Amino acid sequence: MPEPPLPAKRQDLETKRRTPRQARAEATVRAILDATAQILEAGGIAALTTNAVAARAGVSIGTLYQYFADKDALLVALARREIDVTIAQVAHALQRADTPSPEDRVRAIVRALIHAFGGRRRARRALLHALFGLGVGPELMLPVLEFAGRLGSGGAAGTPLPTLTREAVFVLTRATMSTIRSAVLEDQPFLASRAFEDELVRLNLAYLAALGIDLSGARPARA
Repeated sequence: MPEPPLPAKRQDLETKRRTPRQARAEATVRAILDATAQILEAGGIAALTTNAVAARAGVSIGTLYQYFADKDALLVALARREIDVTIAQVAHALQRADTPSPEDRVRAIVRALIHAFGGRRRARRALLHALFGLGVGPELMLPVLEFAGRLGSGGAAGTPLPTLTREAVFVLTRATMSTIRSAVLEDQPFLASRAFEDELVRLNLAYLAALGIDLSGARPARA
């Protein structure tokens, strides 16, 4: 069953009423967001209420409201946390010593992005539906922008990937992330398959080749 759409809202939603500054407060916020993800995975967006989250997290509703104004704020905060995890996974993939060639690094990036969306699929599907309903879909472009920056960076281990124009980065990253996002939203069974990964790697390499990129040295090919 598709998740019910949420009404469109302004993009600058207040995500936290109070910023946690002590370890105990940070642990409380972490427990609240963990509970939010667990409820989304178990019952989808329809099951998500602030009372249910507070009960699952083992905190009072008053404590929850100290940090989050409402259910929408929970969703946005959870999305931002997931984005941070995705960025870290992509960075790790680029820094690994066993991905020396551009082709290997493209695959490592694609695999990290798929893996980031592959776990808790129902929760992520509900989260994606909710974010676009709330009008905060651009938040999902943060890992894309990080991916773009890493793609053109020569700072990671191994042969640098090519530096692309702004327009090429936009097209390539949106093509990659939009395909993964669609697979999540449509609950495609092949999301975690090697065949899906292969097709995304093929897409990226073919696009780079069409730009005249010499992947053996990660430089534009001479005419």
